[in-house]
Amino acid sequence: MTPILLLGAGRMGGALIEGWARAGAFTAADLIIRDPHLPAGAFPGATVNPPLEALAAAKTVLLAVKPQIWREAIAEVVPQLAPDAVIVSIAAGIPAATLSEAFGGRAVARVMPTTAVAIGQGVASVHADTPAARARAHALFSPVATVVDLDDEALMHAATAVSGSAPAYLYAFVEALEAAGVGLGLTAEASAQLARATIAGSAALMAQAGDPPAELRKQVTSPGGTTAAALDVLMGPGGFGDLAPKALAAAVRRSKELGG
Repeated sequence: MTPILLLGAGRMGGALIEGWARAGAFTAADLIIRDPHLPAGAFPGATVNPPLEALAAAKTVLLAVKPQIWREAIAEVVPQLAPDAVIVSIAAGIPAATLSEAFGGRAVARVMPTTAVAIGQGVASVHADTPAARARAHALFSPVATVVDLDDEALMHAATAVSGSAPAYLYAFVEALEAAGVGLGLTAEASAQLARATIAGSAALMAQAGDPPAELRKQVTSPGGTTAAALDVLMGPGGFGDLAPKALAAAVRRSKELGG
């Protein structure tokens, strides 16, 4: 399945490269990277921005550019690709049929990953119409992520909202928690340390314990206590129960818009 041609090595592409290196899954020598914005000397050992004819060697093509520019990014590439190259796209919202047509009928898998692939703790939602494309996506992402297969491509929009975009929801919550702590008199440094370490530890506990989030919440919520008082606000009218569906619906709408 190598060489792997990465079309784009920005935030997500770079995270994957870092994760693969940490996991020992693929080396820099396995990679061909095409990204006009890369600085000189980026990704030592990889083949970076080679002549177009060199792209024919690629067995796997990872489309890792912003969905708004994907057609522009592949225009010069497609004529150079080997007929049996498999396409794996992480461009949000772009349907597999549209991608396959643009790539000359080649097999396509769609993946929605999270940037935690950089430390081997990502999540990747996968849809593919062929077993070969699904297997290729698994080979790329299983070393660095929990992989969830989706048989219905329409569910990729929901997976984007629930998982692909969700790290930003968590970071936004921690950001708000830190600011609220400062508002209560904590120093910015103390509030940041308390909020970040608490959230990180709680997430690790949830991953290890395996209990449902509702059960873990109950375990740390004494009736009539301080946590219960805060949750009355967070889970009351206008709280998480109302905001989460609205936020995810907005993400789904945008995902569909990006797919045209």
